[in-house]
Amino acid sequence: MYLCIESIKTETIMKKMIMMVVALFAMTIGIAAQTTVVLPKPTKNCEMTLMQALQQRHSTREFKSDAISDQQLSDLLWAACGLNRKDGRITAPSAMNMQDIKVYVLRSDGAWRYQPLGHELTKVSTENLIEAIAGKQVSVKTAPVVLLLVSDQSQAPRRSVEMGNLDAGYVSQNICLACEALGLATVPRGSMDKETIGKALNLVEGQYIIVNHPVGYAK
Repeated sequence: MYLCIESIKTETIMKKMIMMVVALFAMTIGIAAQTTVVLPKPTKNCEMTLMQALQQRHSTREFKSDAISDQQLSDLLWAACGLNRKDGRITAPSAMNMQDIKVYVLRSDGAWRYQPLGHELTKVSTENLIEAIAGKQVSVKTAPVVLLLVSDQSQAPRRSVEMGNLDAGYVSQNICLACEALGLATVPRGSMDKETIGKALNLVEGQYIIVNHPVGYAK
């Protein structure tokens, strides 16, 4: 009788342990799901021609707080520096094909890094960094999204801030024209609290914050 009771106790403990392991596994999957977001497939079709986008392109400094759609964000990020060839090359030119410009998506729910290969976002911070981006330009704070361009030369044998600036310019122009074509507003800005942003994004030596693009609808 004693052995039977002990056996039941052992079985109960084992069941509880298994349930705990399953719960922890499910929690891990949930966390992973929250830190990586696969974007909708970019449409790559637009009624506006390149010449029309060039003609209408302008900077906007006041934004509505209305959110942009996931599809708009997907199209915008692909236009910025998404893959456009099977060999892994991207929409923006890059010196020696370094593809050093990394685009971070800053929103109220934190900061995300765009991964062109999987066309997805990886969460890198839970902080809302838009205020650090806006600084004294209060109107920028209402933009629902900010795209931050960082030149990652941390693994490069030779580092060149000038080349990083050049590559960022290509991506920045892509963003400007894509916003115009998608009915969105933006402005390229160099002003921001780089120290605060760099710490929040865990940037290391050789990763240079260059320019930011508030994105939304014109106010």
